[in-house]
Amino acid sequence: MVDQVSARDTDWDGVRLHVVTGKGGTGKTTVAAALALALAAGGRKVLLVEVEGRQGIAQLFDCPPLPYEERRVAVAPDGGDVYALAVDTEEALIEYLEMFYSLKRAGKAMSKLGIVDFVTTIAPGLRDVILTGKTSESVRRKKKDGSFIYDAVVMDAPPTGRITKFLNVNDEVSGLAKVGPVRNHADTVMKVLRSPETAVHFVTLLEEMPVQETMDGIHDLTEVGLPIGGVIVNMEHPPVLDEDDLAAAAAGDLDADGILRGVKAAGLEHDAEAIAAVLASEAAEHARRTALQRREKERLESIDRPRYTLPLLSDGMDLAGLYDLAAALRAQGAA
Repeated sequence: MVDQVSARDTDWDGVRLHVVTGKGGTGKTTVAAALALALAAGGRKVLLVEVEGRQGIAQLFDCPPLPYEERRVAVAPDGGDVYALAVDTEEALIEYLEMFYSLKRAGKAMSKLGIVDFVTTIAPGLRDVILTGKTSESVRRKKKDGSFIYDAVVMDAPPTGRITKFLNVNDEVSGLAKVGPVRNHADTVMKVLRSPETAVHFVTLLEEMPVQETMDGIHDLTEVGLPIGGVIVNMEHPPVLDEDDLAAAAAGDLDADGILRGVKAAGLEHDAEAIAAVLASEAAEHARRTALQRREKERLESIDRPRYTLPLLSDGMDLAGLYDLAAALRAQGAA
């Protein structure tokens, strides 16, 4: 059971758009999915949006590839619902043309001719406007009674190396349009992205390159006036040795005879010396990783933003693991 956390106890009270980014390999899609589950807990309705066309959400929730429509993919603790949308650039462009230019038929004809790919290739800024625009529309969409369709929207965004360019759509379309529907649409998107209702979260591992990209990404987004959320440390390896053994392992001073005796006491008489040597090597590697994690944690402490830590799941990632990560985020006040 997920611990219930009231809205006033969360770090993101009032935030309705959660943008999740991170260096490739840090598990940002997994974290985005866990955050969506955490936000939906307690009877809320959350939309999880994928914009990179990888169908990562479908894989995580063990469902067929998502079409270009919003579908429920999970039930959160205490009755909340998580819906998912995999944004298809081609379909979104056709939708965009219909909305602003009444050109749905022309859009479909363009698609058959391959012009959609051509347009988004020569004007990549337009592609980002379409993708961010679809997400921001989901944030703003309301029911007939004036209440929002979704309590929150989570975007599994591009990696940190591209996130500033992706979100700063005003600059991206400046060379495309000064006035007209494209310009107006970009302005509307930026109002959502720059509002207090948006937070950009960074997922990192406790390793040098992901931490550096996180720090650089936060700096770059701050420079262009986009709102920074939290830093989510994923897959932290907990230390399994006490401080004295970690120090000894790092210095290569572990009690080799003691390890050997322990191996033999466990009934592993055959090749006991070789097993003991492997264990000593593993201990040294563990000490190195633990020291690296501590160093990178110290670097992250210079960032004045909330930080959350998610454990390494020893059994691998599955639906149960997603719920565990969601519970961890809620317990730390992230949702």
